[in-house]
Amino acid sequence: MIDPLAASTRLASAGMEAQSLRLRIAAENVANAQSVGDTPGADPYTRKTVSFRAAMDRAAGAQTVALRGIGTDDAPFRIERDPGNPAADAQGNVKMPNVNALIEMADIREANRSYEANVQVIKQARAMITSVIDLLRN
Repeated sequence: MIDPLAASTRLASAGMEAQSLRLRIAAENVANAQSVGDTPGADPYTRKTVSFRAAMDRAAGAQTVALRGIGTDDAPFRIERDPGNPAADAQGNVKMPNVNALIEMADIREANRSYEANVQVIKQARAMITSVIDLLRN
């Protein structure tokens, strides 16, 4: 069995990786919020989603987080009237991505705070390890 302080850093590290992936996917969605298709009537960028699952970390002896998969959102595309757009169909309508910038920004904020919480866990574990080493020296 692994030391509880080492286990906490392993678990926090897994959490940081998960939140980092969430941040990357949300940032990609925001970056492509206006990416339309190349040809008239073509589908635009489709919002990506990320899902996680609980996984057993045998070395730490605890549940951790693991990637389940990166998928796409099946929400319908927005339709905007823009006859001058190269992706416009015969009626002048353009399919716009199903990305909502407010939702993405909320996801980014939540993932960022979760990432920071995991960083604090690692900092606290390191401080405790340092304190134990100092106690053993004296």
